[in-house]
Amino acid sequence: MLDPKILKKANVWLSEDFDLETREKVQDLINNNPQELVESFYQDLEFGTGGLRGIMGVGTNRMNRYTVGMATQGLANYMKKNFSGKIKAAIAYDCRHNSPYFARITAEVFAANDIHVYLFESMRPTPELSFAVRHFGCQSGIVITASHNPPEYNGYKAYWDDGGQLIPPHDKNVIAEVQKITSVSEVKFSGKPENIHMIGTEVDEIYLEEVAGLSLSPEAIRQHKEMKIVYTPLHGTGVELVPAGMKKFGFENVTVVQEQAIPDGNFPTVKSPNPEEPAALAMAMELAGKIGSGLVMATDPDGDRVGIAVHNLDNELILLNGNQTAALLTYYLLTKWKENGKLTGKEYIVKTVVTSEILANMAEKFGVECFDVLTGFKWIAEIIRLNEGKKTFIGGGEESYGFMIGDFVRDKDAVSACAMIAETAAWAATNGKSLYELLIDIYLEYGFYKESLISIVRKGKSGSEEIKKIMDDFRNAPPEIINGSKVILI
Repeated sequence: MLDPKILKKANVWLSEDFDLETREKVQDLINNNPQELVESFYQDLEFGTGGLRGIMGVGTNRMNRYTVGMATQGLANYMKKNFSGKIKAAIAYDCRHNSPYFARITAEVFAANDIHVYLFESMRPTPELSFAVRHFGCQSGIVITASHNPPEYNGYKAYWDDGGQLIPPHDKNVIAEVQKITSVSEVKFSGKPENIHMIGTEVDEIYLEEVAGLSLSPEAIRQHKEMKIVYTPLHGTGVELVPAGMKKFGFENVTVVQEQAIPDGNFPTVKSPNPEEPAALAMAMELAGKIGSGLVMATDPDGDRVGIAVHNLDNELILLNGNQTAALLTYYLLTKWKENGKLTGKEYIVKTVVTSEILANMAEKFGVECFDVLTGFKWIAEIIRLNEGKKTFIGGGEESYGFMIGDFVRDKDAVSACAMIAETAAWAATNGKSLYELLIDIYLEYGFYKESLISIVRKGKSGSEEIKKIMDDFRNAPPEIINGSKVILI
């Protein structure tokens, strides 16, 4: 028997406040699919500290016109409480199903609330949205993406005026404002189209010039500009700007996996569009084997994370994990900053608590400060904001394949990371080494670090309840022994 509370929530969606197609789909769930009705309405899709993320469809627990509209109305209300004068927001979106649609709804709700919108004309990587927020002097930004989630998902990531994702107190305050929107009738869905300004390639060029300005070894690139690089965007937003970024650096022999260069929210050539999954790089590694390339890179659908493969000592292509890539990049950045006379004692890097301590050890050796922050690049962005004008950010990252170089973007950035990985390979080659041999040198100097990741997926209402129980157990009854070792500190 259906839970009366769920049926009551569903019946609200049969009112005239909702479009005919939505009403028909909800009625069909009530009549024919009680299990899906429960999944669609058992809770409200939570606006968390990063925004929204969920399966697309009708219902309060789904990504749709109404949940996106209510989230945007709540955010708009909060922005108007915090800012006066001309309030602005930037909006970007990825390759997923309905991403342009959700982006347009977001833009129209902002515009109807007298907020001036800079809306990208077509899909763009998440880091470019972060850049656009600061470039246009916006008070907020939204990118429509579900990152590497399966095709049925989409999401809504919110940014503040520094180009970083929401942090306290703004995250909790925005959530509170969104929760105050209890009816879709409170959402201003249309009006004032003059407040929407389309943006495009002119922003790409400015952003790519900033990326090009990160280069530290132009002479190494000139020597190895023909280095063979294979890149795949995994059907996502990196398809234009990642190769363009490497070209700006000076690399002339980048081969894109053509089957995966077609933007497609179904991600037809991979089981999961996640560069952390070895299978996602299989097609690129196969191509690299055919053309004799020793460097493979793959970015996730919204272009903020990168996975790489390199040759080992047996000339086999192997995958590196996020900590290994971060170690290579950090070592290269610190070495070149020192060689180029850029270390003055006021520089710093940032890592997250789940990231290898090898980065902190490197920083100490180079006399560079290292900040350790909670998981998520919003905390790295906060450190940059707090040190603005006082100290210089070199780079930072975390083990989940994200890295950020320089401070013109305030989120992980695979466009600049790919270019810098290629430059690191070129620099290593001028010293007669591969990236793998450079990694061995790093381990010999700073100690060997080994790690592996286990990913556990739990879906739907039952999965959500199981995850909550697991976390409650960890917090309230933590393990006394892990793998035979006694836990001495929590």
